[in-house]
Amino acid sequence: MSLRRKLLLVALCTLALPVAGWLYVRQMETLLREGQAQALTASARAVARSLVVGGALLPTHSEGWYVQETQTPITVDGYGDDWAPLTPWSQPLGKRGKLLLAQNKDWLYLYVDVRSTHRTRADAADANALVADHLILSLGKDGLQRSYLVASAAPGLVTARPLGASVPGLPDMLTAQWQEDGSGYRIELRLPRSLGLDQLGLGVHDASVDGPGSNLSGSSEPDPLAVETRPLLSYSAALSKELALLAPDDIRARVLAPQGWLLAQSGHLGATRGEQPGWFAALIYRSLLATRLGDANLWAEDVPRLDLPEVRAASEGAPANVWRQGEARGSVVLAATVPIQRQGRVEGVLLLEQASRAVPLLANRALLGLLLTSFGVLLVAGAILLAFATRLSLRLARLRDAAERAQANDGRLDGPMMMGKFPMTDAEDEIGDLARSFERLFEVVGGYTDYLRTLASKLSHELNTPLAIVKSSLDNLEHALQERSALPPEARPYLARAHDGVARLSALVRAMSEASRMERSIAAAEPEDVDLVEVVRGCAEAYRPLAGTRRLDCDVPATPLHLHCAPELLAQALDKLFDNALSFTPDGGWMRLTLRALDDGAEIELANQGSPLPAAMQGRLFDSLVSLRDKATPGDAPHLGLGLYVVRLVAERHGGNAVARNLEDGNGVAFSLRLQGMPRMRLSG
Repeated sequence: MSLRRKLLLVALCTLALPVAGWLYVRQMETLLREGQAQALTASARAVARSLVVGGALLPTHSEGWYVQETQTPITVDGYGDDWAPLTPWSQPLGKRGKLLLAQNKDWLYLYVDVRSTHRTRADAADANALVADHLILSLGKDGLQRSYLVASAAPGLVTARPLGASVPGLPDMLTAQWQEDGSGYRIELRLPRSLGLDQLGLGVHDASVDGPGSNLSGSSEPDPLAVETRPLLSYSAALSKELALLAPDDIRARVLAPQGWLLAQSGHLGATRGEQPGWFAALIYRSLLATRLGDANLWAEDVPRLDLPEVRAASEGAPANVWRQGEARGSVVLAATVPIQRQGRVEGVLLLEQASRAVPLLANRALLGLLLTSFGVLLVAGAILLAFATRLSLRLARLRDAAERAQANDGRLDGPMMMGKFPMTDAEDEIGDLARSFERLFEVVGGYTDYLRTLASKLSHELNTPLAIVKSSLDNLEHALQERSALPPEARPYLARAHDGVARLSALVRAMSEASRMERSIAAAEPEDVDLVEVVRGCAEAYRPLAGTRRLDCDVPATPLHLHCAPELLAQALDKLFDNALSFTPDGGWMRLTLRALDDGAEIELANQGSPLPAAMQGRLFDSLVSLRDKATPGDAPHLGLGLYVVRLVAERHGGNAVARNLEDGNGVAFSLRLQGMPRMRLSG
């Protein structure tokens, strides 16, 4: 992985800043909401105490029958069509019945629905009416009660039979509608509001389920006349007016019965003042910050009952609060519930709701500011690190390129070291230390390379005299022994081997001297503008008579190919290549001399049929004193391996290189001279 990528990953670590800031903003938003919740709960407690101290009319029983408000008259026909809007808030009655109560300014309506698949019928006037399916209705007023038996042998209008003595203010006769089908029966009736009823008792007797004589409570001694009496609860306008005087502004207040029935209400969740956040800000707040908002549908305004965990908690004496989504975009609503207690007994629940945009706006602004700051810091840090990584990468690349160009293929110092100074050695950081280390290293390597390059000429000069002494001593010894006839026959092979070894050493010394001389001659060659096509074609024509049975092909461009070079050096290099190819090409084989133009010069290639090059020797073929020919036998002249070394020197003198490779088909090898031309000499003014 590159340095820039590594430093980019380090820059990404600054993302911890916005994450930490986001957590901080969430904590801040939570603290703000907790503070607002505590303030609203305190206000609710104060309003609840004021209701108790002011003697507000609250139900004195924990349970009651709730009477819903209806704006349209209900047709008393025994069918539930008119009750459909009120059905979701029906009240359970007995084991299989449900009760709906509604009122308007004139009438109190009652609707009882009993589910029963088997019917036992009898009229209310029959003697066996109490053992048939029937309804016991008890009306209460000012502590007085009177019961009525409602039963029917057939659907239609029925007359309830009063039970017991007459009670002043309560009717002596009631009429109701009785309808039934395969699923059960329904009873519907209405009573004048002028009666001023404050209690209602109901008892449903289902003969098919309860058996003869069973009652609503399911006791061991069923009573067909038993009823469940509860006070009547309904929405109170007087209590709502008193609540409106106590509730704070811009807050909706509701008084609920312990079961959640709405008793009074005041105020509205008015439109919050101030700036309204956009849809994106609202989405960010609800998805990233306020993740604990309740559903607004559960707090719908026009419902007679709120069966919610917060209401149930307050009905048990514990205050509670909840945040929910507001109806307006970008707003939230805080709902706080507290119990209304009198003498340690919970008589109701006070619910206060307050809409607010302040908390979302503050949280959004804090988060937006944090994101902008974090983005700016991340951008600046990333730019600085990227610039630093880029500069560091460029410096390291420059140092790498200088190190790669510091030496030529033969080990001589090249590139920046020829100018006497390695780049970036003046830097005072670690890169400067590394550059100075490279400079010292190349100075040592260059000195050692120069020593090795001059070693051959030094050795050839130093070994000439000892070799001459040894050779003359061997000659004198052999001559003296032969004159005296004192040379034993068994000593002749040893003396011949000594002469052969001296000859080989002399050849090596001459080769080392010749190599040094060739380097100087190649370096001193004068360049000129030459058509390489003519040079290569002329060499090919001269080589054909020397090829013998071998075939030599020449492939050159049809147009001239000019190059500023030394033609005698190129001819000498081609001579070495041809001599090398001729020695390895079998009789009847082929050789191919090719000249092709390159973008930056030219390439001369000589390919020949023969054995492929060993992989271990391909990188050393153009070194001095390296040869692939078989070792010479005693008495033969040794091959010193200077031909390809001369080829390399010529190629490098022309700004190129020499390359050897095996042919793709494996039937031979190819030696190439890649030339760029020699530099032109500048004339001094």
